[in-house]
Amino acid sequence: MRKSIVTGAIALAALAAGAFAAYGESVSASESEQHPPKRHWHFEGPFGTYDRAAAQRGYQVYHEVCAACHSLSLLAYRNLMELGLSENQVKDLIKDIQVPDLNDDGQPIERPARLSDRFKKPFPNTAAAAAANNGKAPPDLSVIVKAREEGPDYIHALLTGYVPFDKLTPKQIKEFDVTKDDNFNKYFPGHKIGMPPPLADDKVTYVDGTKATTDQEASDVVEFLAWASEPHMEDRKRTGVRVILFLLAMAGLMYAVKRSVWSDKH
Repeated sequence: MRKSIVTGAIALAALAAGAFAAYGESVSASESEQHPPKRHWHFEGPFGTYDRAAAQRGYQVYHEVCAACHSLSLLAYRNLMELGLSENQVKDLIKDIQVPDLNDDGQPIERPARLSDRFKKPFPNTAAAAAANNGKAPPDLSVIVKAREEGPDYIHALLTGYVPFDKLTPKQIKEFDVTKDDNFNKYFPGHKIGMPPPLADDKVTYVDGTKATTDQEASDVVEFLAWASEPHMEDRKRTGVRVILFLLAMAGLMYAVKRSVWSDKH
């Protein structure tokens, strides 16, 4: 009996030690990760709206930089008119885009994009996308802002959080096994990311003359991707405000009726 008690105590102690070690590893891992800094976004809050000028610039960043690897499959080109662009402006934006189609004989062809077309995918399929990107296909960006907690802040931090190899400390190089061929990002889990820094100062030349710093490009493309993830957000918020006002008015009316009906009972 005593032997079984001792054996059980030893097993319990070993289990506790293992759990403590695992906890210690998880704490160390969490301590190595940095949370993205909180930023103010125009679309946040119950009355937030999209900054259409920023979203238009963000589309330019997406088209000239991100579209080479990342698809945006849930949007059609005509949706860009919801950003305040006219039909002719959108047609001008897509005039050089060729999309795959079939001719009358069922043969594959390339034709100019129409407003009704979905955004062109950079690769014909997932396998081709993975083959062109070291075995891992780049994610679709249609709902990327809604896909994780702190979405807008995280994406902005990720785009601006790259650290050149010569700026890393010896401790960081050793701890995360970083080489000159790796891309180190302060906010990416594990810090080593396959995507090289996509943005840089003057990476694009904005049509409206805005100075294209890395931070500005990242902010604009996040604004655009936030709109792409939830293009009807403003309508939803307006509807919510109307419903709340209606319910408040109805509550006031019902209270007044109740007071009137029961006034002779008091």
